[in-house]
Amino acid sequence: MDKQEVARILNGRMSRPTHPGELLRENVMPAAGLTQLQLAKALAVSRKTISEIVLGQRPVTVDMAVSGKLFRKRTKSVAEHAKAVDLWDAINMNRQANAHIKPLKVQAA
Repeated sequence: MDKQEVARILNGRMSRPTHPGELLRENVMPAAGLTQLQLAKALAVSRKTISEIVLGQRPVTVDMAVSGKLFRKRTKSVAEHAKAVDLWDAINMNRQANAHIKPLKVQAA
């Protein structure tokens, strides 16, 4: 992934993107009238898994994001938010560990 792709995904953010669990908790679940237990059953996961997701303690997997009808038009949005959060976390958690690594100079083909 190059710097342009990272910049596109993070959209110039200076703080961590909104976790998709917050979108589920604040927008999707109330609009659909779903409880955590109902959402868990619909996704065939445990209620604890959903609880951890809506609290931002567990990532939303691609499988969950694309689980069909549940998210309707929000599937892409949930997947993009999950990708942005994962990328943000990877960059920031490994910043010091990777500081000494220099980019490779690669000639275009």
